[in-house]
Amino acid sequence: MPVRLILMRHAKSAWPDGVADFDRPLAPRGQEAAPLMGRWLGKQPWKPDLVLVSAARRTRETWAHVAPTLPGVDMEATPSIYAASAGSLLDLVRESGGAMVTLMLVGHNPGMQELAFGLADPAASDREALRRLSRKYPTAGIAILEQDGGWKDVAPGSMRLSTFITPRALGGIDED
Repeated sequence: MPVRLILMRHAKSAWPDGVADFDRPLAPRGQEAAPLMGRWLGKQPWKPDLVLVSAARRTRETWAHVAPTLPGVDMEATPSIYAASAGSLLDLVRESGGAMVTLMLVGHNPGMQELAFGLADPAASDREALRRLSRKYPTAGIAILEQDGGWKDVAPGSMRLSTFITPRALGGIDED
């Protein structure tokens, strides 16, 4: 069974004084970038079967801007995504995929970039997308990885990175 994994880094967040990292809100740039990326996702010929979102405020706000473009998609706030390593995220993907075709995570760096880059098979992936992903995973960036096996078969180097899209590529602001 083919599967698709969508990894989205949260949009640009603010750094207000006295606010814990977990509670940081989106910055104005993030409030512009998240809906832009959501509109792009909404135009794709598929949509996620499930979206797992870090419980941190900035990821929940990112999803709140994306969700209107993907009506009917189930979302679960997932505390374990916050500050997760690539290995922990991989375990979550394997455990959560089930019978779904498309799973989406909204999370944080460095885990998201390390997971996307680690899962990508360089020989099968879009070379330009892989090159850009290896350099930087900007806020609100989206990586899409696919493979013919099921979720239990997802392993380092097992997926094809088909797309790496950023707000800048869609005419938005260059994100950090």
